[in-house]
Amino acid sequence: MESGGRVTVHDLARAAGVSLATIDRVLNGRPGVRPATAQKVEAAIARIGFRRDLTASMLARARDIGVRVIVPQGTNQFFGKLAEAVETVGRQMRAERMRLDLVRVRALDTKALAEALDATGPDHYDCAAIVAIDKPEVHAAVARAASRGIKIITLVSDLPNSARHEFVGIDNIAAGRTAASLMGRFLPQGGTVGLVAGSRELIDHAERIEGFRAVMKEEFPAIAIAGPVEGQDAFAPTLEATRSLLAKHPELAGLYNVGAGNAGMLMALSEIGRAGTLRVIAHELTGPTRAGLSAGSIDLVLDQSPEDEIHAVCATARRLVLGPDAAPPRASIGIKVFLRDNLR
Repeated sequence: MESGGRVTVHDLARAAGVSLATIDRVLNGRPGVRPATAQKVEAAIARIGFRRDLTASMLARARDIGVRVIVPQGTNQFFGKLAEAVETVGRQMRAERMRLDLVRVRALDTKALAEALDATGPDHYDCAAIVAIDKPEVHAAVARAASRGIKIITLVSDLPNSARHEFVGIDNIAAGRTAASLMGRFLPQGGTVGLVAGSRELIDHAERIEGFRAVMKEEFPAIAIAGPVEGQDAFAPTLEATRSLLAKHPELAGLYNVGAGNAGMLMALSEIGRAGTLRVIAHELTGPTRAGLSAGSIDLVLDQSPEDEIHAVCATARRLVLGPDAAPPRASIGIKVFLRDNLR
């Protein structure tokens, strides 16, 4: 330790029992370090109180921090807004030596997502942010990317029990619980509420359903639940799934769409004359949900900010690459509640 008390990289190397070259690789997020060795260095950092010189770390890097953001494409307007946020925030981050590269892949296409991750190499990227699908092929692709030194950030939909490093998104169980608490108050006499999802292979949808069911069971036992039916987060499949649900349960008093495809859901309600006659809760303030709120076909929308999430991805990437002091501590992504009365 220097006489002034500052802990140096030499102190860190001795504490971790590794070479200065290994310390340099870990501090600068370079490949070629075994996970167990990286963990040993991180443990030594915490134990001896080492603080990285972030300016020096960035100057020592041969390139900007590279983040590949893989976002589904299709009719899901929220993911369109998320892609726009990648471009907007990416322009802002260039001055901070971070590069965001946007890649669009077919929604809910496991093979396309795995291939995009496999094409993410450590020579150009430090991190990859993905909207995860809970399938073995995606778990395997995440593990392969992590073994190449890529830091994996799951975005919007998590992938627990995988090799991913961090999750950025709202608390989806809390979102489902919020929807249930409000739906229960909308229906004081009880009744049946139908559930619509994009896919239960998306952890965010599964968690919202889990939270919704838990609150209904605990607090509103007079409300029955029908479904979920799956609409693949797309217009036509959601239209057909909602039609089927309404035909099978004409007694529905409420409807909760945990995913996208809201335009299809609204068309199904309109076709059979049920728009405005049952309580409807949806997610994400997009064109269809905004129109539904204004018309009274949707009672409430739970929203998350794409810009906030991409800023959080940038902060997370900086911490993963440069260390925990490189960005402010993680802050939760807020869940916003919109009614017709507070639409901007």
